[in-house]
Amino acid sequence: MADNKWEQPASPPPPLFLGQKEKDLVKQVNDELAERVIGQQVLYYPIDLNTTDFHPVYGEAIVKNFLPPIRVYALVEWNQDQSRFSTGVGIDVQEEITVNFHRRRLEEDQDLYVRVGDFVLYGEVVYEIVKTAEPRQMFGQVENPIEVIATCFKARKGIFDAT
Repeated sequence: MADNKWEQPASPPPPLFLGQKEKDLVKQVNDELAERVIGQQVLYYPIDLNTTDFHPVYGEAIVKNFLPPIRVYALVEWNQDQSRFSTGVGIDVQEEITVNFHRRRLEEDQDLYVRVGDFVLYGEVVYEIVKTAEPRQMFGQVENPIEVIATCFKARKGIFDAT
């Protein structure tokens, strides 16, 4: 009679549809879409954390030092200008963009991490990153975020010089 005894495998199988090959395929497709189809790019100016003098208690810096710009392919959404009234001065128009970065492309290939306070140059306008979020996960798994969304406001003249 044949031996029909079940044996436990040495290692468990990878999660359904989420092995390393699937992650690499998603990265490759996103890279090709961003670079060859969409083609939008920004120049990213990260803060130099080593040479910027941050306040020891508050963690803020009056004068920030920046690293050289890095070209990043991303999906940029231009949001409608918002008008606000300032007290006693007049109307203030605030220009806003939303930049959708591919997280794995940034961190693994370009060694870049999106942070609040960094600047991006889109077209001829400089924007400051004021908010970041990671709303989407790969295949709905929390441990695999796939994008970083940065909300950016147009920087006022004199705050940052991109030249």
